[in-house]
Amino acid sequence: MAGPPEPPRRVGGIGAAVAAANQRARRSLLRGHGGGHAPVSNLELFFDLVFVFAITQLSHFFGHHIGWLGFAEGLMLFLALWWAWMYTTWVTNWLNPDRLPVRLMMLVLMLLSLGMAIALPKAFSGTGLAFAASYVAMQLGRSAWVALAFRSEGAPKARNMLRITIWFCLSAPLWIGGALTGGPAQLGLWLAALAIEYTGPFALYRVPGMGRSSTSDWDISGSHMAERCSLFIIIALGEGIVVTGASFAGGIVDAAHIAALLIAFLTSALMWWLYFDLAAERGTRLIAGHAQAGRIARNAYTYLHMPIVLGIVIAAVGDALLLEQPFGPAGLPLVAVQTGGSMLFLAGLGLFKRHANTMGNFPMSHSVAMVAVVALGMTAWGSSVPALRFAGLGAVILLVTAVWEWVSYNGGWMERAERIGIRTPARLRERAERRRSEIEAKRG
Repeated sequence: MAGPPEPPRRVGGIGAAVAAANQRARRSLLRGHGGGHAPVSNLELFFDLVFVFAITQLSHFFGHHIGWLGFAEGLMLFLALWWAWMYTTWVTNWLNPDRLPVRLMMLVLMLLSLGMAIALPKAFSGTGLAFAASYVAMQLGRSAWVALAFRSEGAPKARNMLRITIWFCLSAPLWIGGALTGGPAQLGLWLAALAIEYTGPFALYRVPGMGRSSTSDWDISGSHMAERCSLFIIIALGEGIVVTGASFAGGIVDAAHIAALLIAFLTSALMWWLYFDLAAERGTRLIAGHAQAGRIARNAYTYLHMPIVLGIVIAAVGDALLLEQPFGPAGLPLVAVQTGGSMLFLAGLGLFKRHANTMGNFPMSHSVAMVAVVALGMTAWGSSVPALRFAGLGAVILLVTAVWEWVSYNGGWMERAERIGIRTPARLRERAERRRSEIEAKRG
C-alpha cells in the first residue's frame, strides 16, 4: 500500500531566497543604509556646482540692492535656493545616486537649478517667470517622481512624499501668479508661497483624508545630512573668497586694498574655524547616533543652518564693499551689511551649537560677541569710524570668540589660570564642577 504523498520540495531553499533578495537590492533605487552611514556621491558634488554659481548670483543681488526692499527680495530668493537644495539633499539621502533613473533625475534637477540661478538677478524685474517656473518644476517634479519611485519600491515613504507633493501643489499657483503679476504683489505672493512650504515640515505635511507624516518616516542617514550641510557651508565660504579675490584683482593694488584683502580673508577663515572646529563635529555625533535623526535633521540642519549660510553670504557682500572703498569712514551700507551678516552668522551658529550641546545652552562666547558686534555697528553708525578699522574690529570680535571657545573646550580657562598661579574663586570652581557633573549625568 502506497504511503501518503511527499510534500513538494522547495527549490533552492535559503540560498535561493538570499540570492533573490540580493537581486532585488541591486535593482532597488534606494540606498538601503538603514539609518547608518551613506557616503556623499560624486553626482551630489557635481550637483552642488550649480549652487556655487547660484550663491554668487545671490551675493551680487544683495550688493546691487542694498536697502530694506532689496534685503527682503534677496532673503526670499535665498529661501527659495536653500529649499530647492535642501529637498534634493533629503531625497539623495534615500535614493541611490548610482542607479541610472536617479542619475537622470539629478541631472534634470541640476538643469532646473541652473535656470533658477540664471534668472535670479532679475527675478523681480523681468525674469520672474523663468525663476518661478524652474523652481516649481524642480520642487513639484522631484517630489512627484520620488513618490512614484517609492511606491514602486514598496517603500513606506511613498505616502509621505505624496503629502509633500500636495503641499507643493498648494504653493505652485502663488509662484506662477506672482511672476505673472509683477510689481509689489510679486514679493507678497512669493513670500506667501514660501510660508506654505516652510510650514510643511512643522505641520508634518498634514493633508485632509491622508493624515500627517511622522518623524519615523524620515529615517535618514544622519552622517550624510551633516556632511551635505557642511559642504554647503564650504560653498558659501568659497563664494566669499571668490568675491574677495575678484574685487581685489579688479582694483588698485596699494596698502589700503591689501589691508582690506587680509581683513576679508581673516573674517572668512574665522567663520570657517567657528563652524568646523566644534559645531560640525558635535552636530555629526548628535545626528548620527540619534534615534530620531529625521527630527534632528529638520530642526538643526534644515532650519538652523539657514541663518549661518545667509550670514556668510551677506558678510561676503560687506567684504566686497570694503575692497571697493577702503579709504575714509565706513559708509552706512558697509556698516549695515557687516553688522547684519555677523549677527546672522553668530546667532544661527549659536543656536545650532545649543542644539548639539548636551547642556543645551547658547554659547556665552557667542552672546558676548553679538553684543560687541551691535555696539561696534552703533558706534560706526553714529560717528566716522574708518572703514578699515571698522572691518578690522569686526574680525577681532570673531577672533576673540574663536579663541574663547577653543580654550573653553580644550582645557578650560580655570585650569590654565591655575597653572600660572592665579587662584580661581571657590564659587566658580564649584559651579564648574556642578556643570561637569550635569554633563556626565546627561551623557550617561
